[in-house]
Amino acid sequence: MLQLYNKKRNFKNTPEPAGDKQSGAATHRFVVQRHDASRLHFDFRLELGGVLKSWAVPKGPSLNPVDKRLAVQVEDHPISYINFSGTIPEGNYGAGTVEVWDKGVYAPVDEKGNDITDRQAAAWLKKGELKFRLKGKKLHGEFVLVQLKKDPKNWLLIKHKDAHAVKENYNPDKGRPVATAKKKAAVKKAAVKKKAITVPAPVAVKQRKLDKFHTPMLTTPSAEAFDNKDWVFEIKWDGYRAIAECGEKELKFYSRNGLSFINKYPLVTEALTAIKHKMIIDGEVVVLDDKGKPSFQLLQQYGENPGYPIIYYVFDMLFLNGTDIRHLPLTERKTLLKKALPAGKNNIIRYCEHVSTNGKDFFRNAIKMDLEGMIAKKADSEYSEGVRNNDWLKIKNHNTREAIIAGFTEPRGGRKHFGALILAEQRGKQLTYIGHTGTGFTEKTLKELWLQLQPDIIPQSPFKEKIKVNMPVTWVKPLLVCQIKFTEKTADGMLRHPVYMGLREDKAAEEVKESNETPQKNKAMKSNPVKTTEKEKSVKVNGHSLQLTNLTKIYWPKDKITKGALIDYYEKMAPVILPYLKNRPLSLKRNPNGIDEKAFFQKDAGANFPSWIKTAPFHAASTGKTVDYTICNDAATLLYLANLGCIEMNPWNSTISAPDKPTYLIMDIDPSEKNSFDQVIETAQVIGQVLEKAGATFYCKTSGATGIHIFIPLNAKYTYEQARGFGEIIATLTHEQLPGFTSVERSLKKRGNKIYIDYLQNSKGQTIASAYSVRPVPGAQVSTPLLLKEIKKGLHPSQFTIFNIEKRVKELGDIFYMAIKKGININTCLKNLGY
Repeated sequence: MLQLYNKKRNFKNTPEPAGDKQSGAATHRFVVQRHDASRLHFDFRLELGGVLKSWAVPKGPSLNPVDKRLAVQVEDHPISYINFSGTIPEGNYGAGTVEVWDKGVYAPVDEKGNDITDRQAAAWLKKGELKFRLKGKKLHGEFVLVQLKKDPKNWLLIKHKDAHAVKENYNPDKGRPVATAKKKAAVKKAAVKKKAITVPAPVAVKQRKLDKFHTPMLTTPSAEAFDNKDWVFEIKWDGYRAIAECGEKELKFYSRNGLSFINKYPLVTEALTAIKHKMIIDGEVVVLDDKGKPSFQLLQQYGENPGYPIIYYVFDMLFLNGTDIRHLPLTERKTLLKKALPAGKNNIIRYCEHVSTNGKDFFRNAIKMDLEGMIAKKADSEYSEGVRNNDWLKIKNHNTREAIIAGFTEPRGGRKHFGALILAEQRGKQLTYIGHTGTGFTEKTLKELWLQLQPDIIPQSPFKEKIKVNMPVTWVKPLLVCQIKFTEKTADGMLRHPVYMGLREDKAAEEVKESNETPQKNKAMKSNPVKTTEKEKSVKVNGHSLQLTNLTKIYWPKDKITKGALIDYYEKMAPVILPYLKNRPLSLKRNPNGIDEKAFFQKDAGANFPSWIKTAPFHAASTGKTVDYTICNDAATLLYLANLGCIEMNPWNSTISAPDKPTYLIMDIDPSEKNSFDQVIETAQVIGQVLEKAGATFYCKTSGATGIHIFIPLNAKYTYEQARGFGEIIATLTHEQLPGFTSVERSLKKRGNKIYIDYLQNSKGQTIASAYSVRPVPGAQVSTPLLLKEIKKGLHPSQFTIFNIEKRVKELGDIFYMAIKKGININTCLKNLGY
């Protein structure tokens, strides 16, 4: 049924999802996607028979019954296409930008407006006429698709006269609810200023190297966050470091190595020109994505997407009105800077705020927001140009770094230009191989980078040692620097799973040194304030010998709770928690130094894991490799993981026997810091009311942190896509009742300080803390199943900790066990809700 769809696409070169026909009950969803291809049009799709029946509507759907919109039927699309948005690269079928314009649910109906079955709908469609009722964010009411006899591919999409019809001209591209990805930022800025603005396109010219320029002060990598009253902490921006010399006859705006940014970023240049103060400032140019987070890849592609917000965050000042202030303490320089910069949070040039003393909390928030990391600076530090010392430190959340390009391999399969880049760094005076990357490229970047490397081709390898790669290599002069993200660094310095993010035009190859990329312990960091004596014990569990170590290490510093107390909890609770982990792949989150220190994730079972620990191999779409996930089916494995520092247990929603079909649907009620827990409770109560109306059974538990999880049993009868579709309907109906403080917007920027009703946790490989799992939050709280009568004002997750759950289970039993038993019927639930 999807053979034609798959045949037309090369999924190595397009981000579109491949897919097969889905079995099981449909959730009757529809989507309208705005497709800016060779010609702008709208794609109208209805979920029916396990696929998306699809039509290209050149002028888009209309709410005016007078309009009879031509709809050209195209090949069926997979159900997973319903949420697709992105750019299909040039050279691929349908090349252009796709975005979701409207989506919701529909009901196929007969001539009298009565609901009909899927089989009846398919029969009507085959006859050439299908009536349906839409309930979307934009489109509402009854429509009909009528096939034209002269050309069976051509249909008419017509709105019926009802309460939702309009009489005026209807243009779907005017005032639409979701702005295009390219224009979102421009639209928002126009709304703020209440007048149209013109976004000048970046000029594609070669950057000029200045003869004289200031070299910025550099940062030293540091291993961990710390608290210190003599330090201040800033966000680590994911962009290009930039110096600006303002207020002179000639504006200078350039990179750390003197490349002019004047023509590269004209919006920033224009904003700098408006500054009247004569000053030299230091900051970082970033581009913000749809979630309001800095994106280095969008910055790289800014010439193609000038509509995304570009910001110059300024954090230091070197000169003011001709006076050298580099010798002043940092905090004094920043005070002068803040006064000199134009005020306003919507400006392109913005002052970079900081906090003092509390670096650990600041870093935890950076992790929560999925930012690049933080910069720690001594409050009294002078500005030392071009110097890398311990006055300025960088602590990363993501594993990113620079790497030198030393060559490229031949392409294989259908790929063009090259297969992978050979990566290197300087160790002492020697160029050293650190891995190769073949991911992170588009067809366009492959071609551009290949052309850029051609003048630097050399006949011999630049390495002294022989490099082992699986394809012939073309060597190049080690001059260009690129940005890489990776999962981890091996003991011998190799990068695991490196992904190309873009070129670093602002950095020279000689700067990419092992010492500059390796985090160091720093004297400013305060180690765990509680000193403990290492203690360990040997135990035998399920016939396996375990060596439990560092049992007196403090995992919860404020509460003085030890690693040993965590292991004791899991030992006692193993019979209760194991049913929720059995045969489910685990994503291991490890806190080996306690909750105040940085955690890291581990999906692939380590090579040092005992052979008796069960694992299951699954293909990882992000890396293209096979990952051996840990399976925790017994107490021995549970205690082994706890001994590794796995405070919480995070299983998949599905089991290894049916990995594509979840056992349950999760509604995650995720509050912001501004929401009260009483609001979380009210949200849970309304979700419960919606589910009761649907006739769906459900079970609740605290998240163990700040929210509530609601589990709806499915018994592996539906796909993740179908489960997520039903979850979206529940979330939307709940939000309609509580619009004041809830949101279904995934973007933090869009939803603001509202409770996020998260139904997107329901995807293969996504994990959430298991029932009875401990959480790495103050108090050693536990994700605890709740009786419905307990979900009322006065309830709080902090009531449930590792010290009282055993007693609670003895009194109430396991009140959550039905969440992994008999499942609901989604079709019946939808009918009960009127869909």
